[in-house]
Amino acid sequence: MSTAMAPPDAALAAVDLVKTYRGGVRALDGLSVSAAPGTIVALLGRNGAGKSTTVKILATLARPDSGAAFVAGVDVVRDPDAVRRAIGLVSQKASSDPMATGRENLELAARIQGLSRRDARARAGDLLDRFDLADAGDRRASTYSGGMGRRLDVAIGLVHRPRVLFLDEPTTGLDPQVRAAMWAEIARLATDEQVTVLLTTHYLDEADRLADRVAIVDAGRIVVEGTPDELKSSLRGDTVALDVEAPSRALAALERVPGLRDTVADGRRIRARIDGERTVPSLLTALDRAGVAALSITVARPSLDDVYLAHVGREIAA
Repeated sequence: MSTAMAPPDAALAAVDLVKTYRGGVRALDGLSVSAAPGTIVALLGRNGAGKSTTVKILATLARPDSGAAFVAGVDVVRDPDAVRRAIGLVSQKASSDPMATGRENLELAARIQGLSRRDARARAGDLLDRFDLADAGDRRASTYSGGMGRRLDVAIGLVHRPRVLFLDEPTTGLDPQVRAAMWAEIARLATDEQVTVLLTTHYLDEADRLADRVAIVDAGRIVVEGTPDELKSSLRGDTVALDVEAPSRALAALERVPGLRDTVADGRRIRARIDGERTVPSLLTALDRAGVAALSITVARPSLDDVYLAHVGREIAA
């Protein structure tokens, strides 16, 4: 058992977590991350990077092989019951009973968390109003749309007013309007109620929009972390993105273009850093001489997608 101490100013902390599943699959390989009270930290990475395993350990649903994890100052291995009282968890899979109504799901969750029948009923009503589910509160959850069901899941995770909330891919499959509404509610939780949120996502715009800090996960480790602005500012120059028909020939041609650096190919998409717009005509000339057609070209300021590509070497959705 680890003898590590809880960081004094962190609402949650993972320290050198290692987790290997059957078959020798190492999900975590020394991952460390922390979150200050009332902040949103996003774990950003592809499926299988280790994000969900980190959440499972912090939420007491799995034990690490080594390392330590703390939530609200409590060791998740030594006192899992205390951790469970302090957290809310919204997993990728629905947590509601499809045969029960939205109201019944919330009241049951509240009762399980120790609320009296009267308080459970009042809390369910408050959450139905807050998540715009009041008109559907007495319908079975099986009749809810995907967005309504996801809002109900988040409401269930908040029923006992947790200090720390884990959101594992909370907006996967939602349409843009519902995603935007979910983003607004998550932001309000942190700013207005000082709930600490650990968000796992593979949506770069979601992490950029919501997170106070972003930690990029790859192969079970944090490869870089910081505020979204810090991470984007760390990349000097603009980003050029090209779609080409012959990426290998294009890469060879681009090697000779001055002012072009950090060139990476991902399928037919080539990304590179440029020191100024004057580099673009030289780039196109080099491709033309090599007989490579540029199907599209865009130039933009650095994004989190560029940060991810720079540190991981491939696009997050690939």
